[in-house]
Amino acid sequence: MDSLTQIVLGAAVGEAVAGRKLGNKALLWGAIAGTIPDLDVLANPLLDMVGQLSFHRSVTHSFFFAIIASPLLGWALWRLYKNEHASFRDWTLLFFLGFTTHAILDSFTTWGTQLFWPFTNYGVAFYNIFVIDPFYTVPFLICVIAVLFYDRRNPKRKRWNNAGLIISSLYLVFSLVAQAYAKGVFKKSLDAQGIAYESEIVKATPMNTLLWSVTAATEDGFYNGFYSLLDDDQNIRYNFEPRQEHLLEGYRGKPKIERLLQITKGYHAVEEAAEGINIKDLRFGQFDGWQEGKGQYVFVYHVWYEQDGSLKFEEVNNRPKIDGDYLKAYLHRILGNKD
Repeated sequence: MDSLTQIVLGAAVGEAVAGRKLGNKALLWGAIAGTIPDLDVLANPLLDMVGQLSFHRSVTHSFFFAIIASPLLGWALWRLYKNEHASFRDWTLLFFLGFTTHAILDSFTTWGTQLFWPFTNYGVAFYNIFVIDPFYTVPFLICVIAVLFYDRRNPKRKRWNNAGLIISSLYLVFSLVAQAYAKGVFKKSLDAQGIAYESEIVKATPMNTLLWSVTAATEDGFYNGFYSLLDDDQNIRYNFEPRQEHLLEGYRGKPKIERLLQITKGYHAVEEAAEGINIKDLRFGQFDGWQEGKGQYVFVYHVWYEQDGSLKFEEVNNRPKIDGDYLKAYLHRILGNKD
């Protein structure tokens, strides 16, 4: 999730653990705990593109990191605030829950979170919420801000914090229910159109859990489609993306290529480029594929050989221009209007 959301979640967790003992310090250090895992981006200047993709949401997002780092930071803060009422256990629990809730929330998004690193680098992803969703964050933020205005002994402080945790959690539950319903609609539609698929990813589209996207994998390629819970019908148009695996000949066997393909979990398609090839990561679908004939994939990686035989990687920016007309059209589609 985005940084603001993780700060809000971390602050609420800190308050739940030690709010009565530390007051607003619990909010502050909870917010810091919720931010620490995302500091993995500081390593980006030291890594190439594939290294960045591999390292993001790995070490600092793992349960292993939470188990090792929490008591160390807990001890440091316990010593720093030795005159406060919070114990070493309180501080350790604050960091542990701050780290683990951050990682678990990230696993609900599309990217994939390496929860079980270093035992596996598999990215756990449930695809039920977009990385930025105001319907999750804004009510939660309002409740956490309200907490700031009450004394740590005031029971209203706990009520506001609990309200934020409950509302945000119920929204996640709704997203899972909505995803399951959309998955059923996609399955019925694909079956009705005679599309035999091996597996599928059903994911939330940006900033909402009403409009859903599917990427269905077949032997030859992938079918992409969109469905809103507010659509009047369940007639879904699909765009087909051929795999074109043969274009990878001459690249397979290289460790970085293999790692890049592993990151996509098999949801990738290849196309020729002016120089080398482009690998499309289909897990994220088409950013504006809901607009007929305008779909562009969110993450595309350009791969080519230099004259010296070295393999180069570069991300292709396919982000559409976001303006008032685009947002109006997008909202129109979320609300179930296909035209």
